[in-house]
Amino acid sequence: MKSKEIKFWLALCVVSVAFGVFCFLSPASRFGSIFFGLLFIGCFGEFLMIKLSDKHKFCKFVAILGRILFSLFLISFVVIQGFIISGEYTDKEAYSADYVLVLGAKINDDRPSAALKSRLDKAVELSKKNEKAVFIVCGGQGNGEIMPEAELMERYLLGQGIDKSRILKEDKSKNTIQNIKYAKQLYNLENYKTAVITNEFHLARARKLMEREGLNGYGVSAPTPYLGVKIISHLREYCSTLGLILTGRY
Repeated sequence: MKSKEIKFWLALCVVSVAFGVFCFLSPASRFGSIFFGLLFIGCFGEFLMIKLSDKHKFCKFVAILGRILFSLFLISFVVIQGFIISGEYTDKEAYSADYVLVLGAKINDDRPSAALKSRLDKAVELSKKNEKAVFIVCGGQGNGEIMPEAELMERYLLGQGIDKSRILKEDKSKNTIQNIKYAKQLYNLENYKTAVITNEFHLARARKLMEREGLNGYGVSAPTPYLGVKIISHLREYCSTLGLILTGRY
């Protein structure tokens, strides 16, 4: 039994290293290398504790604790992914919203990343179905970015034919919480029907944060391009959602 368990943890170590290296080689998936790196450390530590458990009582205790923590991780991962996946839909109420927040994402020089482009294209699509909607593009200037995300987002939407009078900017925020909070403060959104556009993996959390700010949490789902990016995004979203839950903000 012990031998099989040791092999199990070693196998997880190998899998973690393989995925971690793969993610490290792809800039778009770099977060995955951190996630799998931490998973490797945990699995390798558990492997060592189990191997030494017969000689040291402390190692036996840590091995038991490790099993409990890993079980909690698996349970939380499955439950949170269930929340994420269950929120990957578009609310029909978004087609009659007064204001629509388009959440920012990484930009590459003077171009939107694939994920951000998907959000912006969904905004263009919505603008034709909801002709009264005003779009608030959200996002400050991140590390390595040559301009605020909101600036580039506005340029993109103008280039796609959306009138300038239908575009507002929030260009100081650094994360989703600030995207929504700052947009609400700037444009007094409390008494208006609001919606939010973001990638499908991000939508469940975005709805919750909209509702926490006293806004309508109507969502518009933008597809995430590339399977690898989508998988890594789900891992990142698990960590972000877990952080909100643990701090009482979800």
